[in-house]
Amino acid sequence: MRPSPCTSRTSRTSKASWTPDHPYTLTSRNNLAYAYQDAGRLTEAITLYEQTLEDRTRILGPDHPDTLTLRLNLAYAYQDAGRLTEAITLYEQNLKDLEGLLGPDHPYTLTSRNNLASAYQDAGRLNEAITLYEQNLKDLEGLLGPDHPHTLASRNNLASAYQDAGRLDEAITLYEQTLTDRTRILGPHHPHTLQARNNLASAYQDAGRLDEAIPLFEQTLTDRIRILGPHHPRTLITRNNLAVAYQTADRLDEAITLYEQTLEDSTRILGPHHPDTLTSRNNLAVAYRAAGRAEEAEALFETPPGSEKDEQDRTEDNPDQMTGD
Repeated sequence: MRPSPCTSRTSRTSKASWTPDHPYTLTSRNNLAYAYQDAGRLTEAITLYEQTLEDRTRILGPDHPDTLTLRLNLAYAYQDAGRLTEAITLYEQNLKDLEGLLGPDHPYTLTSRNNLASAYQDAGRLNEAITLYEQNLKDLEGLLGPDHPHTLASRNNLASAYQDAGRLDEAITLYEQTLTDRTRILGPHHPHTLQARNNLASAYQDAGRLDEAIPLFEQTLTDRIRILGPHHPRTLITRNNLAVAYQTADRLDEAITLYEQTLEDSTRILGPHHPDTLTSRNNLAVAYRAAGRAEEAEALFETPPGSEKDEQDRTEDNPDQMTGD
């Protein structure tokens, strides 16, 4: 559950008459920041969000719904940029304010609690994240029912936190339930169903259940190529994950073929410095080294100029699984 841009009805007043503090000006600035964020231009997005939040707080007050929405959007951008301390501070403030203004069961409160849990998870504060996710899932099941899309998303998020915490049996149980429900409600080829299948395969792999993980990854890759195309970012994620599973199962030649294809496509589509491209390069290098192709491995371990990938990532001995789903 991520924040969304603010919307407003079209004003009958000429846009030329809008002042910098006009509500429509602030909405427009928020929406431009949102567009920057979607385009990966996080520095520009954050600057606009910060400016707009300052203005909305001054004009509307800190507890106005539009101010709270803006604070949520800024927190999300901070989280996107890896500025987790700042994101968590804003999420915590927002959740406290929304609980006081709207109550603990309001949809906006539940969204804010989910986002705080996500930031805690990113920061490695898994016990705190799990507590919030468990509370959110219980509330959503009571308010919306077990089959509502938000309930299914909440169950997926809790499963992800369980998986990160090494509580694999609990994670797998939730992932299996989510996949069954999404298949029944949305159909076997819906993007959210494919996401659930990918995540279940990842948990199976973490649990050493490769015979179950690999067929799910293969099925998901086939479906994503057909539905999204071979070059969609989610298709690349699944292809990488299947390659990791092949390598774990000692099917090294198959893994290398997929890694090579994924690196070529990621470099072309996402650029040489994108985090997923760097992950692909690292994984291929590790596979080359495992296959005794040391010179090819060392060439890939040399991070391209301008990359911010650190030494620990470059020399990781185990393949990295992309978790962008």
